[in-house]
Amino acid sequence: MALTGWLAWLGHKKTTDIRSFAVGRGDMSPWVVGVTLAASLASTATFVINPGFVYVHGISAIMHLGVAAGLGVIAGLVLLSPGFRRVGEKVQAITLPQWVGQRYGSRALTVLFAVINLLSLSFVVLIVGGLSIVMQQTIGLTNVESLVLVIGFVFSYIFVGGTYAHAYTNTLQGFLMVLTSIAIIISGLGLLGGDAETKLLAQDPNLLELINPRSSLFGSFFAVYVSGFVIGFALVCQPHVLTKALYVKTGREVAQFLAVTIVVSLVFSGLLLVGLYAHLAPIPVEKLVDSTTGVFRQDLVMTAYIDHAFGPTAVALVTVALLAAGMSTLDGILVALSSIVANDLFLNLAADGPLKNRTPEQRSHIAHHASQLVLVFMGIAAFLLALNPPKLLGIFGQVGVYGIVAASVAPILFGIITNRAERRGMMLASLAGLGIHFTLYLWGQWAVSNQVDLVEVANNLGPLAVLFDTKTVQLGFMNPGVTATYGIVISLLLGATTLLFAPKQYVS
Repeated sequence: MALTGWLAWLGHKKTTDIRSFAVGRGDMSPWVVGVTLAASLASTATFVINPGFVYVHGISAIMHLGVAAGLGVIAGLVLLSPGFRRVGEKVQAITLPQWVGQRYGSRALTVLFAVINLLSLSFVVLIVGGLSIVMQQTIGLTNVESLVLVIGFVFSYIFVGGTYAHAYTNTLQGFLMVLTSIAIIISGLGLLGGDAETKLLAQDPNLLELINPRSSLFGSFFAVYVSGFVIGFALVCQPHVLTKALYVKTGREVAQFLAVTIVVSLVFSGLLLVGLYAHLAPIPVEKLVDSTTGVFRQDLVMTAYIDHAFGPTAVALVTVALLAAGMSTLDGILVALSSIVANDLFLNLAADGPLKNRTPEQRSHIAHHASQLVLVFMGIAAFLLALNPPKLLGIFGQVGVYGIVAASVAPILFGIITNRAERRGMMLASLAGLGIHFTLYLWGQWAVSNQVDLVEVANNLGPLAVLFDTKTVQLGFMNPGVTATYGIVISLLLGATTLLFAPKQYVS
């Protein structure tokens, strides 16, 4: 904590306005940016939540979360980052909403995307809740004590140092995470030999299926592979991911930091194996039950395995790394979200009011202080929401984040690969992606609550049934990755249609 505080102070000395708070001055080393991005991508979901999905759903979850989504992320980073930096440098953007608005020449798009990106708060709750779980299980703190410690610590060092604090601390946290990941992966490799297959088959034959026919999340090729790749690609469009390309000055430096990110991320993806290790160890089921409610909690798998596989000293070290995993993503989201509220909402909405007679430099300094104030309110909101976390933290966080990317892919992708400025078409495409994702997901939740079989409903639609994945439970709509995929595909089709048939408008 002392070292993190010192790094935050170093960041504070370089942070003077909203630009330096949001993306720095373009003077960061590609190595620092690469490790920072990898650590940001590997959140509490990677280290705590996702192994629980593997424990419940087996190999199919590894194929979705590790292989399909992993390939999608790599493709998205390689294809989008160079162009995002090029356009961002041209229009002097420091946030994703500002990039979209400036690219299409529309203040309305900037404000719309700023509002949509407020959904990132759901992921903040996921991370804070996941970190609380780790601290409760390994250190013995209560939920309230854990939340106060996590929120107070992380929000404070970002308040002080902004992006530089985020990058410097993430580099430290990233190296801790790499070493810990390797130790955890190696600790269970011996379990995979011998009669591992027999043991897994005895517990549940579907655990070894590449597509789990009994799974409500990973029960078809579309759900496992198609939506996995599409969502992986789309996740690159998160506000704290693509903006890393603005941390450096040249395309060559972008390529360098992406190489570092990909290598480090491949190490982190190996942690999915813990879901299988927990079956083979074996971890008693009672270790995965909430002590207060008696309900099975799949997000306890990682902490239960660590407690089983490591001694007390090692558990303490691993716990620090697990906390670092959550903090490294949390601080990136905090920088992005507070910058968005200050730069894209506050400055835009106050431009013709309180800030009308201010100089650009004064506005930038005021926005910097506004972003710090936003952090305070976000901390309070995250604390209140995480006091009584939803049953499945992973699903809760995914729904919000996937809503953001369902709205973002079309305008970002077309903004990079074309020089067209069809702002109305892109606004329609974004709203369609967001709306379809939430509509289908809520439809799936309603169907489960009311015992309605959506597969039967789709089959009664005649030729239209081909539009749905009728091979999986509830058409796959229990999986927010599936609903977001539908939203993204339709959003891209609408965007492409606009480019083909609308009157041609070009950016200068």
